[in-house]
Amino acid sequence: MYNRRRFLGTTAAATLGLFLSRNSQCGETSYPPFRVITKGPRHHWFGYYDKLEFDPTGRYVLSNGVDFEHRSPRADDRIEVGMVDLEDGDRWVSLGESTAWCWQQGCMLQWIPGSRDTVLWNDREDGRYVCRLLNVKTGQKRTIPHPIYALSPSGRTAIATDFRRLGHARPGYGYNGIDDPNLNVPLPEDTGIFHVDLITGAQKLLLSVAEVAKFGPQLPSMQGTAKHWFNHLLFNPDGTRFVFLHRWATANGGRETRMVTAKADGSEMRVIDANGLTSHFIWRDPSHILAFSNHPSAGKRFYLFEDACQGEVVVVGKDEMTNDGHCTYLPGSKWVLNDTYPDANRFQKPFLFEVDSKRVVQLGRFLSPKEYTGEWRCDTHPRFSPDGTKIVIDSPTEGQGRQLHLIDIREIVG
Repeated sequence: MYNRRRFLGTTAAATLGLFLSRNSQCGETSYPPFRVITKGPRHHWFGYYDKLEFDPTGRYVLSNGVDFEHRSPRADDRIEVGMVDLEDGDRWVSLGESTAWCWQQGCMLQWIPGSRDTVLWNDREDGRYVCRLLNVKTGQKRTIPHPIYALSPSGRTAIATDFRRLGHARPGYGYNGIDDPNLNVPLPEDTGIFHVDLITGAQKLLLSVAEVAKFGPQLPSMQGTAKHWFNHLLFNPDGTRFVFLHRWATANGGRETRMVTAKADGSEMRVIDANGLTSHFIWRDPSHILAFSNHPSAGKRFYLFEDACQGEVVVVGKDEMTNDGHCTYLPGSKWVLNDTYPDANRFQKPFLFEVDSKRVVQLGRFLSPKEYTGEWRCDTHPRFSPDGTKIVIDSPTEGQGRQLHLIDIREIVG
């Protein structure tokens, strides 16, 4: 057995007591140990679940820091970017700052794949969004003139969508600070998904909004003056293809979605899911995507989609993962790491799903007060360490706002 208090450390004792008292109401106190690794007065969070938050050694954990909560960012609102040293008393190491950020995904702060010393994040400079690259050991810093969204596994290239368009099309995911020249253009031809060379800084348009909207099966709500945009871009594990969500506003004020893939150069586009509702996803391997969708076979569930025209679709966790969540596979793909949105009592519940046995292991119940709603909600967005033995989530902590929580899952995954 682990020494629970040793893992937590003295700074987390009060938080542990609060956490267990919350769970004791239902007799559930057998969750894995955790500790809060950031602290006030600043609020800390990382953001999305599909980025590299841990360095390859598992020692350093990236985070954003901010002085306020519960409102939209303004153009002049700065956040601090930094990292937590897990082997030095959770010491905070400041790395820089950014004025290009959002509540759900921060400033795209992440480690470059395979690098032990270099991180990057988006920022704003001279009236445009840019990307900073920093060697955390030497302090050497450089800037490329375009923002990024998702990195290729090689760490040499990236893809990006238009954060100006996201700023008004999907608040909470884009940036506020630069006007969108295509604000009133439903299907712009000069923006969409871009390729960014992280070495030279060169950018090239791969797929325009207009091109994608006219491709493949058409849903009735896509027609007319519907505004279209792209969100949630991600390379597959070998870097040969990427997936993204093509979204548009519907006449009744909602939105619908298609999940689309393409080769790394933008060719060989495929519409993988055209049911109108595709949400969070992750690649299991280079040719399969786990995604929450409203598929006719089992309704709103998680499905494993084959990345092929008219590929196979298989429901995953039909009776165990019945609600949308932020899904990833732990190394080896035997376990799915997932979470829930707040329940009726405002608890969010990260959990593990063992694919073969269909076993669900709850990792805790974290209270999200009612102030954390809408654009500035605090989803847990669980992220795992390189060896798959630790999890970090974002969650409000009593008296300190949102902070990073580290959960030890070694006894669960072996």
